[in-house]
Amino acid sequence: MFELLSLKNGLANVDGFYCDGINCGLRPNKEQGDLAFIRSDKLCTIAALYTTNRFRAAPIKHALQYGELFEGNFILINAKNANAMTGEKGIEDIKEILSHLPKEINAINPIMSSTGVIGYRLSKEKIINGIKKLNFNAKNSNAAANAILTTDTFKKELCFEVVLDNGKSFKIAAIAKGAGMINPAMATMLCFIVTDAAVPKEEIKELLKEAVDESFNRISVDGDTSTNDSVFLMANGKSGVYKREAFLFALKELTMNLAMMILKDGEGSTKVVAFEVVGAKNDKEAEIAARNLSNSLLVKTALFGADPNWGRIASTIGASNIECDEERLEIYYDDLLIYSKDEPQLTPQKEELAFKIMQKESFKIRCNLNIGNGSFTAYGCDLSYNYVKINAEYRT
Repeated sequence: MFELLSLKNGLANVDGFYCDGINCGLRPNKEQGDLAFIRSDKLCTIAALYTTNRFRAAPIKHALQYGELFEGNFILINAKNANAMTGEKGIEDIKEILSHLPKEINAINPIMSSTGVIGYRLSKEKIINGIKKLNFNAKNSNAAANAILTTDTFKKELCFEVVLDNGKSFKIAAIAKGAGMINPAMATMLCFIVTDAAVPKEEIKELLKEAVDESFNRISVDGDTSTNDSVFLMANGKSGVYKREAFLFALKELTMNLAMMILKDGEGSTKVVAFEVVGAKNDKEAEIAARNLSNSLLVKTALFGADPNWGRIASTIGASNIECDEERLEIYYDDLLIYSKDEPQLTPQKEELAFKIMQKESFKIRCNLNIGNGSFTAYGCDLSYNYVKINAEYRT
């Protein structure tokens, strides 16, 4: 048994980790951060998962020189510039920037993570000058969490203390960013997880993948996958405490909560929706249908308008090229049956009930294909007028 306690101030709670965020001039607003770091005073085991986009950004290519499981103790993060599609020069810029880290912090296998506009090289001089201003002994999780944001409207930061039945405990915390270019194809944003748990090196990558597959890999804002998407898990083992069951539970709670924050903050979104497909031929076919529902623009716009148009749900499932039958299909909004072969038309009373459900900040659309035992749940949000405005003006 174990107890999960929620703590304020994110990364600052975890033993041996330091963090901060400042403005180094990448953003014109000097009160908004654009450069952050996370470091451990003890060497960490670091597991990483990266975007499936074929055009991986320079920071990912640079980090991959260490592999997707390596030892290190330092991450530098910048906003406003993705350092993507910049070729070898982009990687060389990272190496030069990291060479300016002060020797006294003993940065081992340092890496860089970036977010922002694609196609421009980093402003090396600004970042190098910013490094000189960073307080590497700070524990300012709030500043770090805010400095990594792009079109986000609020910071994404969490920390749990896990207390085991013997009274011993460890902590796990994370900061993340993400609001647009969110598609369930690995991570789909930036997330930095730190823990003082003594996680065995042979288990950490498997644990991270399982948690990400059940959280970040199930959300979609707009169906686009960024060039920079990354999730890092840094474990320094300083607590000396570890229990696999407890750690995995806390890690899943952390990543799922952050994933839901990203959906809530989806550019212009007003509601978060779970798309549960059950009764499919198998789990894979259920996944295909659920993901298509979470990505469908017609479904997303109906969600925004709170329009109980089950036809958009049905047509998306039919277009998924999975085994389905309109005679067997059932569609529910929460627990309200809105379509079956016996009740294909919405009565005024049922439409009013569906409309009320769709006005909630979160609800579930459940589709039972009644064919087999396959099931899968994906998560999405609506698509509003504001999404178009934000992305039409992204560089301005």
